[in-house]
This record gives sequence, C-alpha cells and structure tokens, in this order.
Amino acid sequence: MSRNSGLVSIGDLESDGSILAIQDGNHGEKHPKATDYVDDGIPFIMANNVTNNAVDVEKAAKLPPNLADSLRIGFAIAGDVLLTHKGTIGNTAVVDTELPYLMLTPQVTYYRTENNKLLNRYLMYAFQEPLFQKTMKSLAQQATRPYIGITAQRNLKVRWMPIHEQRRVTSVLTIYDNLIENNRRRIQLLEQAARLLYKEWFVHLRFPGHEHVKIKDGVPEGWEKKKISDICETVGGGTPSTKVPEYWEGDITWIVPSDVTKNDCLILLDSERKITEKGLRESSAKMVPAETILMTSRASVGYFALMDYEVCTNQGFINIIPYDVNARMWLLFNLMSRVEEIRSNAKGTTYPEISKGRFRDMDIIVPPDSLVNEFAEPASHVIQQVRVLKQSILKLQQARDLLLPRLMNGEVVV
Repeated sequence: MSRNSGLVSIGDLESDGSILAIQDGNHGEKHPKATDYVDDGIPFIMANNVTNNAVDVEKAAKLPPNLADSLRIGFAIAGDVLLTHKGTIGNTAVVDTELPYLMLTPQVTYYRTENNKLLNRYLMYAFQEPLFQKTMKSLAQQATRPYIGITAQRNLKVRWMPIHEQRRVTSVLTIYDNLIENNRRRIQLLEQAARLLYKEWFVHLRFPGHEHVKIKDGVPEGWEKKKISDICETVGGGTPSTKVPEYWEGDITWIVPSDVTKNDCLILLDSERKITEKGLRESSAKMVPAETILMTSRASVGYFALMDYEVCTNQGFINIIPYDVNARMWLLFNLMSRVEEIRSNAKGTTYPEISKGRFRDMDIIVPPDSLVNEFAEPASHVIQQVRVLKQSILKLQQARDLLLPRLMNGEVVV
C-alpha cells in the first residue's frame, strides 16, 4: 500500500505490514521477582533503562536464561524499536545488542518493523516528534498512574513519509546520535581508566614507590584505619511540601535519586525539578558546595554524582564533603569500589536505606596525604574531561531535538 506524507495511525501501519509486531513485556503469574535477579544473565528492561535513544543493558536487572526462556511474551530482539508507556512515558530507542533477545517489563512496548517499508530508526524519531509526545503523555495522564496500553497506542498517529524520505531524515539525525554515542563511549573509557588506576594503587597496592614500603597485616606502613566520620562531613536532604506551590518551579537545583540513576556518568549537569528560596528555607533540604560527592542512600543505594555548582537534594541522599578537598577524588573512587559493602549496610522493610550514622561508622583505610594528592591529579583530569564530553552531549542533544520536528515536517530539506 502506498501513501503520501502525513499523519497515519500506528494501527494502519500494522495493518499494511509496515509494522510487523507490537508487544509489551511479560504479564501474569510468571512475572519475575527481585529475588530472581542475578549478576549475569538476560537483561530485563524497565522504562528507566530506555534513555537518550539507547537501552542501558548494563544497569538493567538480569534474569537467569532458563527463567527468561520460560516467560510468555516480551522478547525484544536487535532492531526492535522500544517505547516506554507506563510510569515513564515516551522514551524510545532501537535495540542494539549481540544477545539473542532482551526481556521487557510491562512498562515497555516493542515495535518490529518491515524495514523495506518503515525504517526502525525513522519510527524511533517519529515517536520523538513533539506532537506525538504531547498526545501520548496527555492520554497517559488520564490513568491513575501514567499509562497507555497497546490498544490506545495503535490509535496514536505518527508522521509518515515515503521510504526514500525516511532515509534522508534518518541519515541526518543519526549523525547526531553517532556523535553522542561516541562521546558516551569515551566517557565510559575515561571513568573505567580512573577506576582501574584506583584499584591498581589502593587495592592491589601497586602505588608509586610501593617497592620500598613494608606491608603489615595487609596494610602498607603509614596507612591509617579510621572511620568515615573522621574524614568527611555528611549532609542529608529534604523535600519541600508538594502542597505549597510557592516552594516549586524556582531556580535552585534540587536533586532526587532518579536524576542520578538515569544519568550515564559521574557528571550530572542539571536536575529535573527546581525549588524556590522559600522551599529551601522552609524544608530540611540543605545547600551543599560544588563538587560535593552526592551518594544515593535510599531504595537505589550507592549511585554517585558530582555537580560543578551549589545544589541541594531530597532525603534519598548522603552528601559527602571531605574535610581535605584534595581527598575528594580518592574518597569518591574508594566509595565507588565499595558499593556492595555500602548496600549490605542498608536496612529497611519497605526499601533499603543506609543511615548517615551507619555510613559514618564504616571503617576506611586512609593512605598518606602525599599519595592521596598524587592520585587526585590524574583522577581530577579524567573528571574534567568527562564534564566537557557530557556538556558536548547536551549541546548535541539540544541541536538534534530542535532539528527533528523541522525535518519531520518538511521545513528542512535534506
């Protein structure tokens, strides 16, 4: 079936074979429980794993292959377009994996296209068009929890154009996505290099000059055992009342755990929500200095971020300010290397949480100042490079997002 450019319903694209399959994730009695998750297995993709036009399989929960194979539906394969439709609405990505399949939760729908009629990346961009996003989110808000099921999705309309025009539009937008992805990979390599350097020096004890330092009971001479409370200040956070409009939509950056867990590197550039001076003053939220180590401490425990200006957080954080500013990098990578230990100290029946008291009472082996300072130089250089790359990603995303609707509407000819 041929058609002219214009809006067309998803259901019509399915009927004429442009879309081969539409399916959300697994429902029913076999839906996995948290106790089923393993360290290495088939990624179980939730809505928060679909961000920035990519699927974050590293942060996704993992299922044993035998359990994943037993599930009824929700098997997404390479090339499928994912669309989040529950809780988090409208995030989209094309599956790019060497695994046989990914499992989806009921928060995510996959679309399998006939690429001779409908390019999968074009469909992803059509889902990102502002009119589609606005319509989808408006319909989703009519439910108790933001949700739009497959039946309603089939009634949504996307921008259609002939295949040769799809190729032109996709070729331009893909250039931006490739540049963004290259920067993300560079960030991953930089952060991995810093983690490996920390491990080499402070775990394997192959630090500069180690050949001349005696080791006693596994600890180099001159290193001291202390409590975390001895080396840093810890500051909590708070949430202004959501019933008071005057507390919200200000210009103070207010961080919540999802700002950090959705972020793809140590550098965080902004928050989703802002509060006012009054909201800060009349709540338990507290401003912390630039470069404070922000550590999530509730539910999703042990995620870290740095910001280059003064911010505040909600109560789901322990904000860590070293007494010696030169120790910031060493302390950050020390804590990142001890995430499992930190999580083992988290208690709670509804959700795990590590208290400031329990965190401050944890032991820490502190190297001499000279070694801490020596580590700070390369680690700080890495963090600065990451910050520059993250800022570049933001600019590329903004340029792409401005261009996308103009390309889709034919305002820009390529």
